[in-house]
Amino acid sequence: MDALHTAGIHFAEALQAGPPWLEKFWISVTSLADPKCVFTICFPLAYFLDRKVGVSVLWIGLVSEWLNVVLKWFLFGERPFWWVHESGLTRKELVTLRQFAVSCETGPGDPSGHCMITGAALWPLVTALTALASRHSRSLVVKLSPFGAYTLLLLAVGLSRIFVLAHFPHQVVGGILAGAALGWGLQGHTPATRTVGFFVVAALALLLGSLALHSLVIAAGIDIDW
Repeated sequence: MDALHTAGIHFAEALQAGPPWLEKFWISVTSLADPKCVFTICFPLAYFLDRKVGVSVLWIGLVSEWLNVVLKWFLFGERPFWWVHESGLTRKELVTLRQFAVSCETGPGDPSGHCMITGAALWPLVTALTALASRHSRSLVVKLSPFGAYTLLLLAVGLSRIFVLAHFPHQVVGGILAGAALGWGLQGHTPATRTVGFFVVAALALLLGSLALHSLVIAAGIDIDW
């Protein structure tokens, strides 16, 4: 893992060595793609366009947020900003990295929540836009443009997370793949006809489930908050 982490640090160095104007771009992307934006921006917009799509975005966002936390408890995952010092790499070689206001994230880092939750929650919106484009155009470029934009967005989010030293590249790749797979798998199981009470109960069940799981892991002697 040390070799993988070291390679990730060098990749982050290369990103930070890019043109100065890219710094604002990466920081803006990582801020706009914060998972909470799924609930405050993406869900209302999707619901306004189509109720079923909006509910799907909300449901998948909720489940993926929960699953991301649980996965991090078991996969752990170092954060580049902390690892580069704790590993002693800075004593072995010259490492030129910059710190930003969003760099010092705590907690396990694998998989990337930004990539996983955004990738999962936007999947139903992207497929809906693809279906809409297919009905109004025969052009393959137009039909594939929603998925093209989706791919570019996730790539930009992933690179931004590496740039600010919040994640290693392999954590970003894992987050993107997990998010796309989760969105694809859950889209067909959206409880669109359920009442608000169902979602309240589901949210409470996920909360209580995570608290119970947290207690079991701690009882097993695993320090989640290491």
